[in-house]
Amino acid sequence: MCPTARGSRRCWSQHFDQRGDVYCSNSARQPSRYRVVRSATISAAPAQVFAQVNDLRKWEAWSPWLRDDPGARTAYEGPPAGPGAAFAWAGNRHVGAGRMTITESRPGELVRLRLDFERPFASTSAAEFTFAPDGERTLVTWSMSGDKNFLAKALHMVVNMDRMIGARFDEGLAQMKTIAEATARN
Repeated sequence: MCPTARGSRRCWSQHFDQRGDVYCSNSARQPSRYRVVRSATISAAPAQVFAQVNDLRKWEAWSPWLRDDPGARTAYEGPPAGPGAAFAWAGNRHVGAGRMTITESRPGELVRLRLDFERPFASTSAAEFTFAPDGERTLVTWSMSGDKNFLAKALHMVVNMDRMIGARFDEGLAQMKTIAEATARN
């Protein structure tokens, strides 16, 4: 019970200030970086799976975020695939706005991207796809990492980034699997 008068503004203010101080202190102790990683094994050659990622236009078929807002404004810039290929989007509150650019591409092995988010929060992250042969299958790993400023650290105390983003990665990898395996059969 608050040592000051029950229900007084001062009592609430003291408790809020104490909780706020604890919250801010705990936020500051959060790691300064985040990393989310998911993998899937796809019954297709690495080159076929790589093609789904290296050509940004193919993302429309498997990206979970693009399905969240079919009316999102999108634009492609640069070459159709590989380093320099870029994709910009602006959509509803679930999709936000930003731009991704392929920064490195090694056929059948790796695609690295720079993600510049504008909405709902301005930030920059890195995404990476690796493709490892596994007999007649491919182990594809999708990761995203970035720095956490103070606001992001506070948000991550309430929102589990790994669970939230990881679930979307799982959805995207499952859809990519369906598409790549159908392509491999043809």
